This record gives sequence, C-alpha cells and structure tokens, in this order.
Amino acid sequence: MLSVNGLSKQYHSGSSTQTVFDNLDLELGPGEVVALLGASGSGKTTLLNLLSGIDTPNSGQVLIDGRDIHALQEPDKTLFRRHYLGFVFQFFNLIPTLTVGENVALPLELTGQEATMIRQRVADLLERVGLSGMQDRYPETLSGGEQQRVAIARALAHHPRVLLADEPTGNLDEETGAVIVQLLTELARDQGTTMLIVTHSRTVADAADRVFQIRHGVLSAGE
Repeated sequence: MLSVNGLSKQYHSGSSTQTVFDNLDLELGPGEVVALLGASGSGKTTLLNLLSGIDTPNSGQVLIDGRDIHALQEPDKTLFRRHYLGFVFQFFNLIPTLTVGENVALPLELTGQEATMIRQRVADLLERVGLSGMQDRYPETLSGGEQQRVAIARALAHHPRVLLADEPTGNLDEETGAVIVQLLTELARDQGTTMLIVTHSRTVADAADRVFQIRHGVLSAGE
C-alpha cells in the first residue's frame, strides 16, 4: 500500500549540505499499523512531508496504492492527498471557525460527497469516537483529548488508504494519550487503513504491528 524506494533528501545552505536521508526504503502493507520512533531532529517529520508530497525528495519514489506521488503535478498531488491520505497532528489542527461536525465533514465535502451521506458519516464517526451529540460545539469548547478525537474522525472520514499520524499524543497527558492511541489504531484497523505513526513514545509504538527506529537518517527495525 505504501512503498518507499531509494528515498534521499538533502538541504543546502551556502556551501554546506545536510543529508537527512540517503537511499531509504520502507514498505507498509494494506491495513498495517507501523510506528516510527525517533528523537527530535531525527528526520521523522521530514519523512512524513515526503510521504505526503508536501516536500520533494532529491531522489527516490513514494508509491501509494501503486502511484508515485512525486511524479504528479502540484494540482494532482493536492487531489491525490484529498482522496488517498488522512492526517492526524500533535496540535489537532482543527479549524476554529467550524463546528465539530463541520470539521469532520470537510474532507468529505472536498471530495464531492453527497450531503445526506456526509451527515450520516459524520454522525457515525462522532458516535464511534465518543462525541455523539457534540457536532454543533466549537473546538475551543473541547478538552485536548476531545479535540484529538475530532481530528481522528476527520482524518478517517473519507476512508483514506493511508493515514499519517505525527506525534498524535504529544500534546496530551499520558492517560488521555493511551486512550487516543487505542481509539486511533482500532478505527484504522477497522477501516483497513494503512497507518504510520511517528512518535518518540515507546508506549505509543507498542500499539503498532511493527516498529522502526530512525537515527541520523538511517531506518532500522525497532528493538
């Protein structure tokens, strides 16, 4: 489902070159949950940006459902992300001027889904994440854990083939974070969504099917 082949990324500043990755390979199967452990500055977020097509590698391929996202032109990349990718972030990234229901509905509206289906899908997801009846609330009225539940529902609303989660518990206390990880992995597995969780937490990584570590741009199987 997600195949990374020979991925390399360097940044240039004047006469100096910083190599983040060199010839990196990674394979994630359909419906698989994989965790990527690494310290701050190890390249975890850069890798997510490359996997999603937000950043461009110096060489290599990122294949999602058999399509190389970096072979697409920018407008096509945006459309591809809308249909194939879901995102969960550390700081939730909810739109404050939209209600809970409108935030969850947004990816469905962007992909042109029918209004009746959107309302049903939003109601079903909010019930699943324990927020039934909160669709008219605004993000600022929710706790951090509740906001992350909304973000999870939004990320999975359009049945993405791949879900990228960047430190999804990094802004939550340990107890709330454990609940969020369990919910996130259960929903992804139920939908058959392939998920890559980037984290510095061993507890979060333990919820995955496989664990990788990244150190100095080198990817290895987790201990």
